Amino acid sequence: SSSLSEVEGTANAAEDASEVLASTALSQRKKSSSLSAAEGTVNEAEDASEVLASTALSQRKKSSSLSAAEGTANAAEDASEVLASTALSQRKKSSSLSAAEGTVNEDKKLRDSSNIYNPITNPESSLRNQIAQILYSEVAAMNIDNFIVRPKRQLVEKYNNLEAWRSLSEQDLNELSQEIAGLPAQIEPEAEEIKRFDILILKIQLAILRSHSSFTQLRDRVKAIANLLEQKSSIPLVQAQLELIQDIQTDEWWQDVTLPMLEAVRKRLRSLVKLIEKQERQPIYTNFEDEMGDEAIVELPHFTASDSFEKFRAKARDFLRSHQDQMVIFKLRNNKQLTATDLSELEIILLANGLGKEEDINRAKQESHGLGLFVRSLIGLDREVAKQEFGKFLADKTLNANQIEFINMIVDYLTEHGAIAAARLYESPFTDFASQGIDSLFTSSQVDALFDLLDDVCTKAAA
Repeated sequence: SSSLSEVEGTANAAEDASEVLASTALSQRKKSSSLSAAEGTVNEAEDASEVLASTALSQRKKSSSLSAAEGTANAAEDASEVLASTALSQRKKSSSLSAAEGTVNEDKKLRDSSNIYNPITNPESSLRNQIAQILYSEVAAMNIDNFIVRPKRQLVEKYNNLEAWRSLSEQDLNELSQEIAGLPAQIEPEAEEIKRFDILILKIQLAILRSHSSFTQLRDRVKAIANLLEQKSSIPLVQAQLELIQDIQTDEWWQDVTLPMLEAVRKRLRSLVKLIEKQERQPIYTNFEDEMGDEAIVELPHFTASDSFEKFRAKARDFLRSHQDQMVIFKLRNNKQLTATDLSELEIILLANGLGKEEDINRAKQESHGLGLFVRSLIGLDREVAKQEFGKFLADKTLNANQIEFINMIVDYLTEHGAIAAARLYESPFTDFASQGIDSLFTSSQVDALFDLLDDVCTKAAA
Protein backbone atom coordinates (compact mmCIF):
# COMPACT_ATOMS: atom_id res chain seq x y z
CA SER A 1 0.00 0.00 0.00
CA SER A 2 2.86 2.36 0.85
CA SER A 3 4.57 1.54 -2.44
CA LEU A 4 1.32 2.05 -4.29
CA SER A 5 0.98 5.51 -2.68
CA GLU A 6 4.49 6.38 -3.83
CA VAL A 7 3.62 5.18 -7.31
CA GLU A 8 0.48 7.27 -7.24
CA GLY A 9 2.54 10.30 -6.13
CA THR A 10 5.01 9.67 -8.94
CA ALA A 11 2.18 9.35 -11.41
CA ASN A 12 0.68 12.60 -10.16
CA ALA A 13 4.04 14.34 -10.51
CA ALA A 14 4.35 12.97 -14.03
CA GLU A 15 0.86 14.17 -14.77
CA ASP A 16 1.72 17.67 -13.40
CA ALA A 17 4.94 17.72 -15.42
CA SER A 18 2.99 16.74 -18.50
CA GLU A 19 0.59 19.64 -17.97
CA VAL A 20 3.48 22.05 -17.46
CA LEU A 21 5.11 20.80 -20.63
CA ALA A 22 1.83 21.13 -22.51
CA SER A 23 1.55 24.72 -21.28
CA THR A 24 5.16 25.40 -22.30
CA ALA A 25 4.58 23.90 -25.71
CA LEU A 26 1.48 26.06 -26.17
CA SER A 27 3.49 29.17 -25.19
CA GLN A 28 6.18 28.23 -27.68
CA ARG A 29 3.58 27.81 -30.37
CA LYS A 30 2.31 31.35 -29.76
CA LYS A 31 5.83 32.80 -29.82
CA SER A 32 6.84 30.87 -32.95
CA SER A 33 3.84 31.50 -35.15
CA SER A 34 6.16 31.93 -38.14
CA LEU A 35 7.60 28.44 -37.74
CA SER A 36 5.25 25.86 -39.18
CA ALA A 37 7.64 23.07 -38.28
CA ALA A 38 7.74 24.29 -34.65
CA GLU A 39 3.93 24.36 -34.49
CA GLY A 40 3.73 20.76 -35.66
CA THR A 41 6.24 19.64 -33.08
CA VAL A 42 4.50 21.51 -30.26
CA ASN A 43 1.14 19.99 -31.25
CA GLU A 44 2.71 16.55 -31.18
CA ALA A 45 4.13 17.36 -27.77
CA GLU A 46 0.64 18.35 -26.52
CA ASP A 47 -0.90 15.16 -27.88
CA ALA A 48 1.87 13.07 -26.38
CA SER A 49 1.43 14.73 -22.98
CA GLU A 50 -2.30 14.06 -23.02
CA VAL A 51 -1.70 10.39 -23.93
CA LEU A 52 0.89 10.07 -21.18
CA ALA A 53 -1.44 11.71 -18.67
CA SER A 54 -4.21 9.28 -19.68
CA THR A 55 -1.79 6.35 -19.57
CA ALA A 56 -0.50 7.33 -16.14
CA LEU A 57 -4.10 7.57 -14.78
CA SER A 58 -5.04 4.22 -16.27
CA GLN A 59 -1.91 2.62 -14.84
CA ARG A 60 -2.65 4.09 -11.42
CA LYS A 61 -6.13 2.53 -11.44
CA LYS A 62 -5.13 -0.77 -13.00
CA SER A 63 -1.66 -1.34 -11.56
CA SER A 64 -1.86 -3.62 -8.58
CA SER A 65 1.78 -4.61 -8.71
CA LEU A 66 4.69 -2.41 -7.68
CA SER A 67 6.87 -3.32 -10.67
CA ALA A 68 4.21 -2.31 -13.23
CA ALA A 69 3.61 1.02 -11.48
CA GLU A 70 7.33 1.74 -11.25
CA GLY A 71 7.72 0.98 -14.98
CA THR A 72 4.93 3.38 -15.83
CA ALA A 73 6.41 6.09 -13.64
CA ASN A 74 9.81 5.63 -15.23
CA ALA A 75 8.26 5.84 -18.72
CA ALA A 76 6.45 9.03 -17.73
CA GLU A 77 9.67 10.57 -16.42
CA ASP A 78 11.55 9.62 -19.64
CA ALA A 79 8.76 11.06 -21.76
CA SER A 80 8.81 14.28 -19.72
CA GLU A 81 12.54 14.67 -20.32
CA VAL A 82 12.05 14.05 -24.07
CA LEU A 83 9.31 16.68 -24.22
CA ALA A 84 11.37 19.17 -22.26
CA SER A 85 14.28 18.62 -24.65
CA THR A 86 11.93 19.01 -27.62
CA ALA A 87 10.51 22.30 -26.32
CA LEU A 88 14.01 23.62 -25.59
CA SER A 89 15.08 22.69 -29.13
CA GLN A 90 12.12 24.55 -30.61
CA ARG A 91 12.90 27.59 -28.50
CA LYS A 92 16.50 27.53 -29.81
CA LYS A 93 15.19 27.26 -33.38
CA SER A 94 12.93 30.24 -32.81
CA SER A 95 15.89 32.24 -31.44
CA SER A 96 17.99 31.18 -34.43
CA LEU A 97 15.28 32.36 -36.80
CA SER A 98 15.22 35.78 -35.11
CA ALA A 99 18.98 36.01 -35.44
CA ALA A 100 18.72 34.93 -39.06
CA GLU A 101 16.06 37.57 -39.72
CA GLY A 102 18.38 40.20 -38.20
CA THR A 103 21.22 39.03 -40.42
CA VAL A 104 18.96 39.22 -43.48
CA ASN A 105 17.97 42.78 -42.55
CA GLU A 106 21.62 43.82 -42.17
CA ASP A 107 22.41 42.17 -45.47
CA LYS A 108 19.55 44.09 -47.09
CA LYS A 109 20.99 47.34 -45.72
CA LEU A 110 24.34 46.49 -47.26
CA ARG A 111 22.67 45.73 -50.58
CA ASP A 112 20.76 48.99 -50.39
CA SER A 113 24.06 50.84 -49.90
CA SER A 114 25.59 49.10 -52.87
CA ASN A 115 24.64 52.07 -55.02
CA ILE A 116 27.71 53.70 -53.55
CA TYR A 117 30.12 50.83 -53.95
CA ASN A 118 29.27 47.78 -56.05
CA PRO A 119 32.24 46.51 -58.06
CA ILE A 120 30.14 43.87 -59.82
CA THR A 121 27.14 45.85 -61.05
CA ASN A 122 28.82 49.24 -61.22
CA PRO A 123 32.61 49.03 -61.78
CA GLU A 124 32.87 52.76 -62.53
CA SER A 125 31.42 53.49 -59.09
CA SER A 126 33.91 51.04 -57.62
CA LEU A 127 36.80 52.89 -59.26
CA ARG A 128 35.50 56.22 -58.03
CA ASN A 129 35.34 54.95 -54.44
CA GLN A 130 38.79 53.43 -54.64
CA ILE A 131 40.25 56.74 -55.79
CA ALA A 132 38.33 58.59 -53.08
CA GLN A 133 39.75 56.18 -50.49
CA ILE A 134 43.30 56.81 -51.72
CA LEU A 135 42.85 60.59 -51.57
CA TYR A 136 41.16 60.38 -48.17
CA SER A 137 44.09 58.33 -46.82
CA GLU A 138 46.53 61.00 -48.00
CA VAL A 139 44.54 63.79 -46.31
CA ALA A 140 44.26 61.69 -43.14
CA ALA A 141 48.06 61.42 -43.09
CA MET A 142 48.51 65.21 -43.03
CA ASN A 143 49.86 66.57 -39.76
CA ILE A 144 47.85 69.64 -38.80
CA ASP A 145 50.72 70.78 -36.56
CA ASN A 146 52.93 71.16 -39.63
CA PHE A 147 53.48 74.86 -40.28
CA ILE A 148 52.59 74.38 -43.97
CA VAL A 149 49.39 72.47 -43.21
CA ARG A 150 48.29 74.60 -40.26
CA PRO A 151 46.87 77.52 -42.31
CA LYS A 152 44.60 75.03 -44.11
CA ARG A 153 43.60 73.22 -40.94
CA GLN A 154 39.87 73.82 -41.32
CA LEU A 155 39.81 72.27 -44.80
CA VAL A 156 42.10 69.40 -43.82
CA GLU A 157 39.82 68.49 -40.92
CA LYS A 158 36.81 68.72 -43.22
CA TYR A 159 38.20 66.18 -45.69
CA ASN A 160 39.67 64.03 -42.93
CA ASN A 161 36.09 62.75 -42.56
CA LEU A 162 35.37 59.84 -44.90
CA GLU A 163 31.71 60.92 -45.23
CA ALA A 164 32.85 64.13 -46.95
CA TRP A 165 34.13 62.05 -49.87
CA ARG A 166 30.83 60.32 -50.67
CA SER A 167 29.58 63.25 -52.73
CA LEU A 168 31.83 66.12 -53.85
CA SER A 169 30.43 69.37 -55.17
CA GLU A 170 32.20 71.69 -57.60
CA GLN A 171 33.28 73.86 -54.68
CA ASP A 172 34.66 70.80 -52.88
CA LEU A 173 36.70 69.86 -55.95
CA ASN A 174 38.07 73.41 -56.17
CA GLU A 175 39.04 73.34 -52.48
CA LEU A 176 40.78 70.00 -52.89
CA SER A 177 42.68 70.99 -56.02
CA GLN A 178 43.55 74.54 -54.96
CA GLU A 179 43.97 74.30 -51.19
CA ILE A 180 44.62 70.68 -50.18
CA ALA A 181 46.62 69.27 -53.10
CA GLY A 182 50.31 69.79 -52.58
CA LEU A 183 50.22 69.86 -48.79
CA PRO A 184 52.76 67.49 -47.21
CA ALA A 185 51.47 64.17 -45.86
CA GLN A 186 53.25 61.71 -43.59
CA ILE A 187 53.22 58.86 -46.11
CA GLU A 188 56.17 56.69 -46.96
CA PRO A 189 57.46 58.00 -50.29
CA GLU A 190 57.31 55.65 -53.27
CA ALA A 191 59.81 55.18 -56.06
CA GLU A 192 59.72 57.79 -58.81
CA GLU A 193 59.14 55.08 -61.45
CA ILE A 194 55.97 53.96 -59.64
CA LYS A 195 54.62 57.51 -59.47
CA ARG A 196 55.36 58.07 -63.15
CA PHE A 197 53.48 54.89 -64.06
CA ASP A 198 50.50 55.99 -61.95
CA ILE A 199 50.46 59.33 -63.76
CA LEU A 200 50.70 57.60 -67.14
CA ILE A 201 47.66 55.42 -66.40
CA LEU A 202 45.78 58.46 -65.06
CA LYS A 203 46.48 60.36 -68.30
CA ILE A 204 45.10 57.46 -70.34
CA GLN A 205 41.95 57.35 -68.22
CA LEU A 206 41.46 61.08 -68.68
CA ALA A 207 42.10 60.77 -72.42
CA ILE A 208 39.32 58.16 -72.61
CA LEU A 209 36.90 60.34 -70.66
CA ARG A 210 37.70 63.37 -72.80
CA SER A 211 38.03 61.46 -76.09
CA HIS A 212 41.43 63.10 -76.49
CA SER A 213 43.79 62.31 -79.35
CA SER A 214 46.67 61.69 -76.92
CA PHE A 215 45.21 58.26 -76.15
CA THR A 216 47.16 56.54 -78.93
CA GLN A 217 50.52 57.93 -77.87
CA LEU A 218 49.89 57.10 -74.20
CA ARG A 219 48.72 53.59 -75.09
CA ASP A 220 51.94 52.97 -77.02
CA ARG A 221 53.96 54.02 -73.98
CA VAL A 222 52.17 51.43 -71.85
CA LYS A 223 52.80 48.80 -74.51
CA ALA A 224 56.51 49.69 -74.50
CA ILE A 225 56.65 49.32 -70.71
CA ALA A 226 54.92 45.95 -70.96
CA ASN A 227 57.45 44.83 -73.56
CA LEU A 228 60.33 45.75 -71.27
CA LEU A 229 58.67 43.89 -68.40
CA GLU A 230 58.20 40.80 -70.54
CA GLN A 231 61.97 40.71 -71.00
CA LYS A 232 62.19 40.30 -67.21
CA SER A 233 59.93 37.22 -67.18
CA SER A 234 62.58 35.21 -65.34
CA ILE A 235 61.75 37.23 -62.23
CA PRO A 236 58.97 35.46 -60.27
CA LEU A 237 57.05 38.68 -59.63
CA VAL A 238 56.96 39.43 -63.35
CA GLN A 239 56.16 35.82 -64.21
CA ALA A 240 53.07 36.00 -62.01
CA GLN A 241 51.71 38.87 -64.14
CA LEU A 242 53.05 37.63 -67.48
CA GLU A 243 49.65 36.84 -68.98
CA LEU A 244 48.44 40.41 -68.39
CA ILE A 245 51.76 41.84 -69.59
CA GLN A 246 51.41 39.96 -72.86
CA ASP A 247 47.74 40.84 -73.28
CA ILE A 248 48.20 44.59 -73.02
CA GLN A 249 50.73 44.47 -75.85
CA THR A 250 47.97 43.38 -78.24
CA ASP A 251 45.60 45.74 -80.03
CA GLU A 252 42.66 43.51 -79.13
CA TRP A 253 43.08 44.21 -75.41
CA TRP A 254 42.78 47.95 -76.03
CA GLN A 255 39.52 47.61 -77.96
CA ASP A 256 36.77 49.16 -75.78
CA VAL A 257 39.16 49.34 -72.84
CA THR A 258 37.49 50.67 -69.67
CA LEU A 259 38.70 52.74 -66.75
CA PRO A 260 38.48 49.81 -64.27
CA MET A 261 40.57 47.67 -66.64
CA LEU A 262 43.28 50.32 -66.66
CA GLU A 263 43.07 50.66 -62.88
CA ALA A 264 43.63 46.91 -62.58
CA VAL A 265 46.72 47.24 -64.81
CA ARG A 266 48.02 50.05 -62.65
CA LYS A 267 47.63 48.08 -59.43
CA ARG A 268 49.15 44.88 -60.77
CA LEU A 269 52.13 46.38 -62.60
CA ARG A 270 53.02 49.52 -60.63
CA SER A 271 55.37 47.66 -58.28
CA LEU A 272 57.13 45.98 -61.23
CA VAL A 273 58.07 49.02 -63.31
CA LYS A 274 60.96 49.82 -60.99
CA LEU A 275 62.54 46.54 -62.17
CA ILE A 276 63.03 48.01 -65.63
CA GLU A 277 66.60 49.14 -66.08
CA LYS A 278 67.05 52.74 -67.06
CA GLN A 279 68.38 53.14 -70.54
CA GLU A 280 71.88 54.52 -70.59
CA ARG A 281 72.44 57.60 -72.69
CA GLN A 282 75.76 58.25 -74.26
CA PRO A 283 77.16 61.64 -73.21
CA ILE A 284 77.53 64.24 -75.92
CA TYR A 285 80.74 66.21 -75.90
CA THR A 286 81.03 69.61 -77.57
CA ASN A 287 84.09 71.61 -78.42
CA PHE A 288 83.19 74.94 -79.94
CA GLU A 289 85.50 77.85 -80.42
CA ASP A 290 84.09 81.36 -80.23
CA GLU A 291 84.87 83.56 -83.18
CA MET A 292 85.21 87.25 -82.52
CA GLY A 293 83.62 89.43 -85.19
CA ASP A 294 83.75 93.12 -85.87
CA GLU A 295 82.25 95.50 -83.36
CA ALA A 296 78.90 97.02 -84.19
CA ILE A 297 76.61 99.48 -82.42
CA VAL A 298 73.18 98.03 -81.71
CA GLU A 299 70.31 100.38 -81.04
CA LEU A 300 67.93 99.13 -78.36
CA PRO A 301 64.53 100.79 -78.62
CA HIS A 302 63.29 102.69 -75.59
CA PHE A 303 66.69 102.50 -73.89
CA THR A 304 69.29 105.21 -73.58
CA ALA A 305 72.36 105.54 -71.48
CA SER A 306 70.57 107.59 -68.83
CA ASP A 307 67.17 105.93 -69.36
CA SER A 308 65.41 109.27 -69.68
CA PHE A 309 61.96 107.69 -69.87
CA GLU A 310 62.23 106.36 -66.31
CA LYS A 311 63.22 109.80 -65.18
CA PHE A 312 60.20 111.21 -66.98
CA ARG A 313 57.96 108.66 -65.23
CA ALA A 314 59.34 109.49 -61.78
CA LYS A 315 59.08 113.26 -62.30
CA ALA A 316 55.53 112.97 -63.64
CA ARG A 317 54.46 110.79 -60.69
CA ASP A 318 55.73 113.26 -58.11
CA PHE A 319 54.17 116.25 -59.86
CA LEU A 320 50.76 114.68 -60.52
CA ARG A 321 50.38 113.35 -56.97
CA SER A 322 51.06 116.80 -55.59
CA HIS A 323 48.51 118.44 -57.95
CA GLN A 324 45.45 116.27 -57.48
CA ASP A 325 43.30 119.39 -57.15
CA GLN A 326 43.41 119.87 -60.93
CA MET A 327 40.15 118.76 -62.55
CA VAL A 328 41.58 116.23 -65.02
CA ILE A 329 43.67 114.54 -62.31
CA PHE A 330 40.67 114.54 -59.97
CA LYS A 331 38.63 112.77 -62.65
CA LEU A 332 41.28 110.10 -63.07
CA ARG A 333 41.57 109.48 -59.32
CA ASN A 334 37.79 109.21 -58.91
CA ASN A 335 37.06 107.10 -62.01
CA LYS A 336 35.20 109.81 -63.88
CA GLN A 337 34.86 109.61 -67.64
CA LEU A 338 37.59 111.56 -69.48
CA THR A 339 37.01 113.48 -72.68
CA ALA A 340 39.34 114.27 -75.58
CA THR A 341 39.73 117.77 -74.11
CA ASP A 342 40.88 116.25 -70.81
CA LEU A 343 43.54 114.22 -72.57
CA SER A 344 44.80 117.31 -74.40
CA GLU A 345 44.98 119.15 -71.11
CA LEU A 346 47.03 116.32 -69.61
CA GLU A 347 49.54 116.53 -72.41
CA ILE A 348 49.84 120.29 -71.96
CA ILE A 349 50.42 119.86 -68.21
CA LEU A 350 53.24 117.38 -68.77
CA LEU A 351 54.97 119.49 -71.42
CA ALA A 352 54.43 122.89 -69.84
CA ASN A 353 55.93 121.85 -66.53
CA GLY A 354 59.01 120.36 -68.16
CA LEU A 355 58.24 116.85 -66.99
CA GLY A 356 59.20 115.26 -70.30
CA LYS A 357 59.59 115.64 -74.02
CA GLU A 358 57.07 114.85 -76.69
CA GLU A 359 58.82 111.58 -77.50
CA ASP A 360 58.39 110.54 -73.86
CA ILE A 361 54.67 111.30 -74.03
CA ASN A 362 54.28 109.35 -77.28
CA ARG A 363 56.04 106.37 -75.74
CA ALA A 364 53.78 106.61 -72.67
CA LYS A 365 50.71 106.56 -74.92
CA GLN A 366 51.99 103.52 -76.78
CA GLU A 367 52.99 101.44 -73.76
CA SER A 368 49.92 102.25 -71.65
CA HIS A 369 47.37 102.28 -74.49
CA GLY A 370 46.57 105.92 -73.90
CA LEU A 371 47.86 108.91 -71.94
CA GLY A 372 44.94 108.72 -69.51
CA LEU A 373 45.83 105.15 -68.46
CA PHE A 374 49.51 106.14 -68.18
CA VAL A 375 48.69 108.98 -65.77
CA ARG A 376 46.22 106.72 -63.88
CA SER A 377 49.03 104.17 -63.41
CA LEU A 378 51.10 106.90 -61.73
CA ILE A 379 48.49 108.30 -59.36
CA GLY A 380 46.30 105.20 -58.79
CA LEU A 381 42.59 105.03 -58.04
CA ASP A 382 41.05 106.38 -54.86
CA ARG A 383 40.45 103.41 -52.50
CA GLU A 384 36.94 104.45 -51.51
CA VAL A 385 36.00 104.86 -55.16
CA ALA A 386 37.36 101.38 -55.91
CA LYS A 387 35.34 99.93 -53.04
CA GLN A 388 32.20 101.64 -54.33
CA GLU A 389 32.73 100.19 -57.80
CA PHE A 390 33.04 96.67 -56.40
CA GLY A 391 30.14 97.30 -54.06
CA LYS A 392 27.94 97.03 -57.15
CA PHE A 393 29.36 93.57 -57.81
CA LEU A 394 29.00 92.45 -54.19
CA ALA A 395 25.36 93.54 -53.96
CA ASP A 396 22.88 90.65 -53.66
CA LYS A 397 25.71 88.09 -53.54
CA THR A 398 26.81 85.79 -50.74
CA LEU A 399 30.56 85.28 -51.05
CA ASN A 400 32.87 83.16 -48.94
CA ALA A 401 35.99 84.41 -47.18
CA ASN A 402 38.35 83.47 -50.03
CA GLN A 403 36.25 85.29 -52.62
CA ILE A 404 36.08 88.44 -50.49
CA GLU A 405 39.85 88.34 -49.94
CA PHE A 406 40.40 88.04 -53.69
CA ILE A 407 38.19 91.12 -54.28
CA ASN A 408 40.20 93.03 -51.67
CA MET A 409 43.39 92.13 -53.55
CA ILE A 410 41.92 93.63 -56.73
CA VAL A 411 40.96 96.81 -54.83
CA ASP A 412 44.52 97.09 -53.48
CA TYR A 413 45.94 96.70 -56.98
CA LEU A 414 43.64 99.35 -58.43
CA THR A 415 44.51 101.73 -55.60
CA GLU A 416 48.19 101.45 -56.47
CA HIS A 417 48.15 101.01 -60.26
CA GLY A 418 44.86 102.61 -61.29
CA ALA A 419 43.73 99.85 -63.68
CA ILE A 420 44.11 96.15 -64.23
CA ALA A 421 43.84 93.97 -67.33
CA ALA A 422 41.83 90.74 -67.09
CA ALA A 423 44.91 88.64 -67.93
CA ARG A 424 46.68 90.07 -64.87
CA LEU A 425 44.29 88.11 -62.62
CA TYR A 426 45.97 84.91 -63.80
CA GLU A 427 49.42 86.06 -62.64
CA SER A 428 51.12 86.72 -59.34
CA PRO A 429 50.10 87.96 -56.76
CA PHE A 430 46.62 86.65 -57.57
CA THR A 431 47.83 83.13 -58.41
CA ASP A 432 49.74 83.12 -55.13
CA PHE A 433 46.36 83.19 -53.43
CA ALA A 434 44.43 81.02 -55.93
CA SER A 435 46.76 78.95 -58.11
CA GLN A 436 44.41 78.94 -61.12
CA GLY A 437 43.47 82.58 -60.80
CA ILE A 438 39.99 84.01 -60.65
CA ASP A 439 38.33 80.98 -62.29
CA SER A 440 39.01 78.79 -59.28
CA LEU A 441 36.98 81.03 -56.96
CA PHE A 442 34.10 82.43 -58.99
CA THR A 443 31.49 81.06 -61.38
CA SER A 444 31.73 81.92 -65.06
CA SER A 445 28.93 84.48 -64.78
CA GLN A 446 30.63 86.13 -61.82
CA VAL A 447 33.95 86.23 -63.68
CA ASP A 448 32.26 87.90 -66.65
CA ALA A 449 30.73 90.50 -64.36
CA LEU A 450 34.12 91.27 -62.80
CA PHE A 451 35.75 91.58 -66.21
CA ASP A 452 33.04 94.01 -67.33
CA LEU A 453 33.62 96.09 -64.22
CA LEU A 454 37.39 96.24 -64.78
CA ASP A 455 36.89 97.11 -68.45
CA ASP A 456 34.65 99.98 -67.43
CA VAL A 457 37.36 101.33 -65.08
CA CYS A 458 39.89 101.26 -67.92
CA THR A 459 37.52 102.77 -70.48
CA LYS A 460 36.82 105.80 -68.33
CA ALA A 461 40.53 106.65 -68.24
CA ALA A 462 41.11 105.98 -71.93
CA ALA A 463 38.43 108.43 -73.16
